[in-house]
Amino acid sequence: MGLLDKIFGSKNQKTLRKVQPTVDAINSFEEEFSLLSDKELKEKRFEFINRYKKNETLDQLLPEAFATVREVSKRQLGLRHYDCQLIGGIALHNCQIAEMATGEGKTLVATLPSYLNSITERKVVLVTVNDYLAKRDAEWMGPIYRNLGMSVDSIVPGQQLDERKNAYDADVIYATNNELGFDFLRNNMVVNKNDRMMNDYYFAIIDEVDSILIDEARTPLVISGPAENTAQIYQKISKFVPKLKQQIVELDYEDEELEKREETGHFVIDEKSKLVELTDLGHDFIEELLKKDNLLEEDQSLYSSGNLRLLHYIQSSLRAHFLFQKDVDYMVQDKQVILIDENTGRAMPGRRLADGLHQAIEQKENVPIQMESQTLASCTFQNYFRQYEKLSGMTGTASTEAEEFAEIYGLNVLEVPTNEPMIRDDKNDLVYLTQAEKYKAVIEEIKEYKNKGNPILVGTASLESSELLSGLLKKENIEHQVLNAKNHAKEAEIISQAGKPAVVTIATNMAGRGTDIVLGGNWEAEYEKLKEDNPEKKEKLQSKWKELNAAVLSSGGLHVIGTERNESRRMDNQLRGRSGRQGDP
Repeated sequence: MGLLDKIFGSKNQKTLRKVQPTVDAINSFEEEFSLLSDKELKEKRFEFINRYKKNETLDQLLPEAFATVREVSKRQLGLRHYDCQLIGGIALHNCQIAEMATGEGKTLVATLPSYLNSITERKVVLVTVNDYLAKRDAEWMGPIYRNLGMSVDSIVPGQQLDERKNAYDADVIYATNNELGFDFLRNNMVVNKNDRMMNDYYFAIIDEVDSILIDEARTPLVISGPAENTAQIYQKISKFVPKLKQQIVELDYEDEELEKREETGHFVIDEKSKLVELTDLGHDFIEELLKKDNLLEEDQSLYSSGNLRLLHYIQSSLRAHFLFQKDVDYMVQDKQVILIDENTGRAMPGRRLADGLHQAIEQKENVPIQMESQTLASCTFQNYFRQYEKLSGMTGTASTEAEEFAEIYGLNVLEVPTNEPMIRDDKNDLVYLTQAEKYKAVIEEIKEYKNKGNPILVGTASLESSELLSGLLKKENIEHQVLNAKNHAKEAEIISQAGKPAVVTIATNMAGRGTDIVLGGNWEAEYEKLKEDNPEKKEKLQSKWKELNAAVLSSGGLHVIGTERNESRRMDNQLRGRSGRQGDP
């Protein structure tokens, strides 16, 4: 903090000071609204709509609207919005990004601006990172919305057309970014105007906004149709690949022999730009092989205009064999090549690489090669979300990317203070000379804290390293759970119980975003599994949880270990943010 900041306060503190009178205004209505009946609270919406039509602005209606939501939330869910959650709600309404620490109740915050902005009788969309959260949040916040006189629905994959249309008719829509993007593309391809899903791009609140607007922003969403069948040609080309040798270029500038020595391999790998280039030697070698196999005429070169497709197939094969690693970039499941998202570590079923690359990988892994496809419609998330008149977002980690948000989307980040002071103990990195030493130290640390009774969360940067660590723990007979792209369907279940004493969970960097790690485990999740109303069992689970919770608190809380640094600092902050939530030790 600079000297001027100390005297005048930082920009963030100034903004917070400006917001404080609004928070006080909301609080001033609390007593009055607590005397209203449920029906009167529900009818407030119609009163606000009329006042809005008579030219009152949303900003003027904000204190009463927020107070209404808070009162309904207290009655329906027993959750009262803290002042810091009100600040978050105001930031969202003002098209800012609310940076709230993990576990500060972002889901509840979104109900405030959603209600306020739906007074315009236009669509409010809440964007989440996965299908589970879209469904969960819509159901969990449902009682609040319904008792405010609003309809709420969620959009998840595999819905029937009429179900989906009904969902888009709701006042508040919970959906994943993928579903929204693809529906937008389909909208532009329909033959009949009545088949369109959603036409009102008014207000979007994006949960985990950094993941969607920055990590995945440039990912194009593509709707494709079938093109030609290229399976046979890949089968033929892949026979040549094992015969090729990689060239290792050793730069020794004083060596005059370098010129002579240079052409020893057939191709060069450029890891940074993810390309494989054939050397002159490689070209000649491949041309000979192609001629032997009658894929090239005797007098033709690989570069003549009629053979450019062939060259393209060869380059795809080289990239598939030498740049894409199994269990890092993709995995094989049910005889299919499924890509792994490098940002979140999640599997992406249904997504395919373009340019024949996917077919080349299918050939390499010896699974059925599917038809190549051509693009019929495409759009990036960046362009899709810029259509909205009002855009805002919330996340636990945005300040590291604040400049990018301001530059590309014109969104300012507001750091919302936590409700309870944060008391997490952040340690510095430890660096080891070899990987073996590092993993040995990780295992020793897991043992030490497991014996103390701490729940332990181990973050890894790839599926491969999570499996490697899991193997090492099995050798030591340490019981643990693994959460990666291979079993992300159980994600919520694994994370909900990751806070029990001495439980070890290994996770790739997606680590259950949106699901709380409750110290002592989540008794509510266990009770839900019973699928019956049983007060006796409920009480048992609650009292058992109190014991477990006390045990974890006395051991010092959740212990988080990162086995390596992730691509971005924000990912590391997310992993740290799993511990020390709501003032947890």
